[in-house]
Amino acid sequence: MPFGTACCAIEFMATAASRFDLARFGMERMSFSPRQADVLICAGRLPFKLAPVIRRIYDQMAQPKWVISMGACASTGGIFDTYAMVQGIDTVVPVDVYVPGCPPRPEGLLYGILMLQKKVRGETLADPSLRDEQPLDHRGLRLPPSVVDELSEPFGNSVHQTRSA
Repeated sequence: MPFGTACCAIEFMATAASRFDLARFGMERMSFSPRQADVLICAGRLPFKLAPVIRRIYDQMAQPKWVISMGACASTGGIFDTYAMVQGIDTVVPVDVYVPGCPPRPEGLLYGILMLQKKVRGETLADPSLRDEQPLDHRGLRLPPSVVDELSEPFGNSVHQTRSA
């Protein structure tokens, strides 16, 4: 399930093209329906307006499901340390593999996919705690506000402004 919002999406498209060829690794089928996908690749920055959308897409995916955070913007907010950007998608959905870079090269995404395949090979269905749903709280956050504030630091002119407020 590709979720591309910026320049990382172009690199993702290049990874699926003939030069890098995702089909060699068994990943040639792109699913644009969350109910038929098992891997969510978030490629690019994530504005707060899109955070509920990506969470809804993640919730609609069937178990087992995994998430790849592609690029510095998706992983940490990147250069966009503003009030409008989520400073890491791990505050919205649990992430299995982080692919660093701005934007990461197609080889980096391929390596991240191979890391995810290695992680999946090490998992077993006998462990019931492995794939917990991790529901949202009443505020719509996956992590408690104190953790979100600690991860993202105060912004703006006042130290009383926080991202989870």
